[in-house]
Amino acid sequence: MLFPRSIAVASSLALGLALLTGPAAAQQPIKLQVAGNLLATGLIQKNKEQPFFEQLAKSTGLPIEVDYKPMDTTGIKDIEGLRVLRNGLFDIVTLRIAQVSRDEPFLLGLDLVGLNPDYATARKVTDAYRAAVDQRLKERYNAKLLGLWPFGPQVIFCKPQIGGLKDLKGKKVRVYDQSLAKFIERIGGIPVTISFGETQQALSLGVVDCAITGPSSANSAGWPEVSEYFMPIGFQIAFNAYAINLKSWAKFDAQQQAKLMAAFKKLEDDIWAYSQELFDDAVRCNVGKDPCTTVKKYSMKQVPVSAADLALVKEAIASVSLPAFAEVCDKSFAGCSAEWKRLLGPVTGIK
Repeated sequence: MLFPRSIAVASSLALGLALLTGPAAAQQPIKLQVAGNLLATGLIQKNKEQPFFEQLAKSTGLPIEVDYKPMDTTGIKDIEGLRVLRNGLFDIVTLRIAQVSRDEPFLLGLDLVGLNPDYATARKVTDAYRAAVDQRLKERYNAKLLGLWPFGPQVIFCKPQIGGLKDLKGKKVRVYDQSLAKFIERIGGIPVTISFGETQQALSLGVVDCAITGPSSANSAGWPEVSEYFMPIGFQIAFNAYAINLKSWAKFDAQQQAKLMAAFKKLEDDIWAYSQELFDDAVRCNVGKDPCTTVKKYSMKQVPVSAADLALVKEAIASVSLPAFAEVCDKSFAGCSAEWKRLLGPVTGIK
């Protein structure tokens, strides 16, 4: 027989257990470890990506705790992004597409040399390729795609004088993926693969004569301090992606997943617009023109882009980058190049 005091204690215990196993338990914060982009890449990371993740709980109302760390503060290299994602070391990872394409060549199909000469074309490529990228990440890396965005057209900086692409013959040029390496070889240059963070010193010491990246990232990393000639011809557009480990994704219910996707869609659109703003401004800043509002003003010499140079890059997709991509990708993914043509043939005109 229970006395009144015993009944009260038992009731309190029952209520406590109900709270632990009921709605309150569901509201326990979901902890998300995020490996972000490199600090060295500049303003997109600083002004868009990091604030987005730091404010994600507030902006979505989701029961989450986000621990955001730029990848170059974790000891993890950007080429390891897919491996880190698959093993669940981080819940969400920023994937630098060119760098991680060494593990997954199919991703390189997003940004072959000559494929994305401008932002409008890059949008069409993204729309056509997105679902296939998501599927590939699910099948091979236990991950879901959350967003895709570009740093912007990747241009060339040189320490010695150049007057056009023909002058890259015999010069050592910093590249970051196989497609770009094949193109530089094709025009007589010597491709050298160096990480972004090591490139400024490599230019300074003469390890390379020229280097390719986006004008804003190069400015933030001090490349104009160690190079003199700047040619704003876009070889690629440097895609990045956000992806989440599927085990982490499964912690959210359907409504929460929809909120998360909506937040990343907004971020993606925001970065696309900001990327173009940064590109245009950095081109002016690097050569000392106004207005210059986002990065440091330098006095580099701008090399004019000729019709012949534009044609050389445009035709590279059929003559250099697609054949090289097909050779590598078909070995890791049967029918890879055929799938690329199915998806991007309507955009490129290549069948």
